Amino acid sequence: MALEIKGLKRVFKLKKNGETLRLDDPNPEMAVNDVMDFYSMTYPELTTATPHGPVMEDDCAVYEFKTTIGTKG
Repeated sequence: MALEIKGLKRVFKLKKNGETLRLDDPNPEMAVNDVMDFYSMTYPELTTATPHGPVMEDDCAVYEFKTTIGTKG
């Protein structure tokens, strides 16, 4: 029996209006910043966000996009 090596599935999260949105990985070959640019067409607040992570959750590498707009201090 041969071992099969698989990469971790990536998941991206974004907090918007008090809700956490779960964004699927559009292409596992893309860099995290490229994924953020990809989703910025749908979520403009990502243009000023920074990626954080990964954090391991349920056999997935979870990245969180944190925005700085609307925060003080």
